[in-house]
Amino acid sequence: MEIFTSQNLEFFARLLLAVFFGGLIGLERQMAHKTAGLRTFALVALGSALLTVISILLSQDSLSGSGFDISRIPSQIVTGIGFIGAGLIIFHGMRPKGITTAAGLWVSAAVGIATGFGFYLIAAFTTLLTILIFVIFWFFEEKIIKKWEWTEQPEEERNSSARNEK
Repeated sequence: MEIFTSQNLEFFARLLLAVFFGGLIGLERQMAHKTAGLRTFALVALGSALLTVISILLSQDSLSGSGFDISRIPSQIVTGIGFIGAGLIIFHGMRPKGITTAAGLWVSAAVGIATGFGFYLIAAFTTLLTILIFVIFWFFEEKIIKKWEWTEQPEEERNSSARNEK
């Protein structure tokens, strides 16, 4: 069995690209000091791409009539990432923390699936959109929405909030 066939090299490239895309998304989370960062996001994208490539290979082997459904493994990736994402969400009182990171991890898995199937442009564009959402929407929330919410609170609540933060 030859290792460096054109198909294997294509699959190796897909795996490397998945690590790159997942790493880019994770880098933003790392820089934002979140619990899941560069390595976590890169590994999720890599694992998703690998399982997708395995799905492709199994479907090629089963052309002889076993009826393997190529969507079966990728659909289970989505379910599995839900469990990991749920583990990232922590409640501080009544306020959940980590939902955005969990959603980003879910997108990272989707990017890995897209890369594993060879949809490079879609994976690259989704990576870019995800980073833009993390950065630009954060700025919008911090600089506009939270200031607006602060001024809309009655003065008594503002004073109470300010004391609790100290």
